[in-house]
Amino acid sequence: MASKDFHVVAETGIHARPATLLVQTASKFSSDITLDYKGKSVNLKSIMGVMSLGVGQGADVTISAEGADADEALAAITETMEKEGLA
Repeated sequence: MASKDFHVVAETGIHARPATLLVQTASKFSSDITLDYKGKSVNLKSIMGVMSLGVGQGADVTISAEGADADEALAAITETMEKEGLA
């Protein structure tokens, strides 16, 4: 299992467009990938789950991946977070 903490710096937090990009990135991998925020954990492959968390600017989130391609998945998600200016 691999996990990484992120501090959300985007002014709008993880709203619809970046959430969609994160879900699309996560969906490319077979590993189980979760997003943890304020004690709640959702499947990062579920747009409704990610949006339900309401992650705003200044939030600290943890993304975890478990499975055969967990490290690759986490690397790709980290790249997406940084490229989109989220973290």
